[in-house]
Amino acid sequence: MNVVGALSEHGYQQDTKKIYDPGVSYDKIRKILPLSVPIDARMAQPIILITGSTDGIGKATARELASLGAEVVIHGRDTQKGNKVRKELAGITGSAMPDLLVADLSRQDQIRRMAEEVTSRYERLDVLINNAGTFQKERHLTKDGVEMTFAVNYLAPFLLTQLLLSLLRKSAPSRVVTVASSAHEDVDRIDWGDLPAQEHYDAWGTYALSKFADITFTYSLARMAKGTGVATNCLHPGVTDTKLLRSAFPGYPAITPEEGARTSVYLATSEEVAGISGNYFDCQKQVRSSALTHDRSVQDRLWKIAEDLTHVNSSLAILSL
Repeated sequence: MNVVGALSEHGYQQDTKKIYDPGVSYDKIRKILPLSVPIDARMAQPIILITGSTDGIGKATARELASLGAEVVIHGRDTQKGNKVRKELAGITGSAMPDLLVADLSRQDQIRRMAEEVTSRYERLDVLINNAGTFQKERHLTKDGVEMTFAVNYLAPFLLTQLLLSLLRKSAPSRVVTVASSAHEDVDRIDWGDLPAQEHYDAWGTYALSKFADITFTYSLARMAKGTGVATNCLHPGVTDTKLLRSAFPGYPAITPEEGARTSVYLATSEEVAGISGNYFDCQKQVRSSALTHDRSVQDRLWKIAEDLTHVNSSLAILSL
């Protein structure tokens, strides 16, 4: 299936209502995706780190969470751009400018440095939102020798979450929210021999696999962290008008970043999902991801690949929670 066909197929609600069609009014979308959700009292003033929050869905997520009273910590690759977003958020909340973390998530040394900054600055972390993502039309390798999309979309949230697990456990009840995609449904088999360099590169297939891996990561982590007070869930944000989409598919019909942020905000703050872990959400509703994501052998193998590529003994990290 080509990329446009894949997007067309996945731009639908689970009940087949097509909310991403430009002919559907914004008012109708608001009825499907309510702007407000009941906030968990324990999340009244949470500290929330959002990766990739200087643009697109991440920025919209930060703006909404800040307006709800959260102490947001934003992340981006560019200091100047990040400082501009800090000023915007301060203008919305009337509070001091939020903290900014600068790191290139394709580089594991910078992910480790960012995690060290978080653990040294904050005594608690209530929510980690793994939002940052990329779509590469052509194959690129990171400095660690890993294909770029797989590195940023899967290995980065895997590594960052592992490095922050102790702080999240200390802050329990806490939450990990990972932005995946319905694109994962296009993964019906995995060429294990092509990982991690992915020499047989297909832009859409690689993106779909990275989001598939985010879902299996969520399921595995939820199982391993059971009883620790750290809940982890993932989501499909909808086909959203972001820099990523415009670069990959110019002019493709899409919802706004504010609409795309709603399920992230919901999973980060809502009392309706307090204590719920190991699930995949679409439009603030729990739905079932593809059958292959539930294959325990596939979950374990992708987890082991991430462990090997990030040099993290995650079993010890979880046991130490």
